[in-house]
Amino acid sequence: MFDIELELKKLPDKSGVYIMRNKDDKIIYVGKAISLKRRVKQYFRKNNKTKRIENMVANVDHFEYIVTDNEAEALILECNLIKENRPKFNVLLKDDKTYPYIKIDVKSDFPSVVVTRKILNDGAKYFGPYANPGAAKEMVTFIKERFKIRQCKNFKSKDRACLNYHIGKCLAPCMNYVSKDEYRKQIDQIIMLLDGKTSLILKEIEKEMNEASKNLDYEKAADLRDRKLAIERVNEKQKVSNISENNIDVIGIYKNDISVVLEIFFVRGSKMIDREHYFLNDLKDMEIPEIISGFIKQYYMQKPDLPNRIIVQDEIEDKELLEEWLSNMAKRKVEIKSPQKGEKQRFVEMAINNAKITLENKSKDKFEIMNEFKEVLSLDVLPRKIETFDISNISGEYLVAGMCVAEDGVIKRNLSRRFRIKTVFGQDDPKCMEEVVSRRIKHSIESNNDGFRKTSRFNFSRWWNYSNKSNKKSIRKI
Repeated sequence: MFDIELELKKLPDKSGVYIMRNKDDKIIYVGKAISLKRRVKQYFRKNNKTKRIENMVANVDHFEYIVTDNEAEALILECNLIKENRPKFNVLLKDDKTYPYIKIDVKSDFPSVVVTRKILNDGAKYFGPYANPGAAKEMVTFIKERFKIRQCKNFKSKDRACLNYHIGKCLAPCMNYVSKDEYRKQIDQIIMLLDGKTSLILKEIEKEMNEASKNLDYEKAADLRDRKLAIERVNEKQKVSNISENNIDVIGIYKNDISVVLEIFFVRGSKMIDREHYFLNDLKDMEIPEIISGFIKQYYMQKPDLPNRIIVQDEIEDKELLEEWLSNMAKRKVEIKSPQKGEKQRFVEMAINNAKITLENKSKDKFEIMNEFKEVLSLDVLPRKIETFDISNISGEYLVAGMCVAEDGVIKRNLSRRFRIKTVFGQDDPKCMEEVVSRRIKHSIESNNDGFRKTSRFNFSRWWNYSNKSNKKSIRKI
């Protein structure tokens, strides 16, 4: 039998990590401490604890601890244990939300540029993350078209150049038509572009363009001119901020009585190039500095391109320790700042405001949204379940239909289906749609074990409260 009071007396006055477990021996919280003795005892004393901590302590059946030589070691161990065990009462980021990066294998003689979601310790350069996967793919497509780098997955010498070379989209390094140094110039310019150093790359291209013109190589000069114009257009699409720093992340948090949203802006080359937001559940009772600290530990643990500065809205308790940890990973100085005035503080406010808007939009009740949908379409009943269909084909062949499903305003990916068109030959979308909808309805009527799943029952009393009293007769269970 684990006696908590007795074990508290045995705690050492040393730095380390403490692990709280419930009666099923499941880890529910992991924390670090300069003094395990003082820190762990605080949880079991009658003082002003938040509701979240009270709930956590109520679930603790026993605890254990690991002593470390210093607080820095405790921080690293804490991060690893949280990532591995995902305790209920820690700040958690969903593992299934992986963002794409652009990868350049700089160790290769003739590197390629690809989109990846896996970050490996392979010496390659990674740029990102891109919150919008389409933006990452668009950038890679632009790079391949304008810089004429190789597009084959595996590089090897060939007997003849591929089609990309003949249509002017590759320099054919496989045929030794371009030297390693010349190819490396292309890669260096791509890296500058992805780093946001567009002014440097434009100057370099302009210099090459002038040299080509002097040498009467007008074809090369025209190609460089087109590349310069394309880069300028890409640069114009990015949002310019008044931030004078060129490599920072800005974190803003907004919370209400239900949920917490964290917004993070990525500023590179004095431009905000992207943003992300995270919904952090069950943290409404946690203080903002604690949320920021927990987020930084998880988010930057395996991030390949750490910023020079992380700008946050409130000072955090373990700021110096986190700075040391981040600097060791980046092999350069990384700072955490909490500005109180000036341009950086205004940028933090912008992140907070965006987090607020995101949370308000998310918090809008789905029943209310579906009720608006019902009114717009003049329906007699609420559209609990919506199925949408789309037809796809390749030049009139390989005809298929896709079905997407929403229940109560939420997309249900597990209910999506694909149909092979059986009775239509050639490109005829209306007839294809007729077939697939007819098959869907027939299957629903005839099958007792409906593989598409009927709409799940819902809390009728809750729906009654959200409905218009004048529409009572139109309400029915589905």
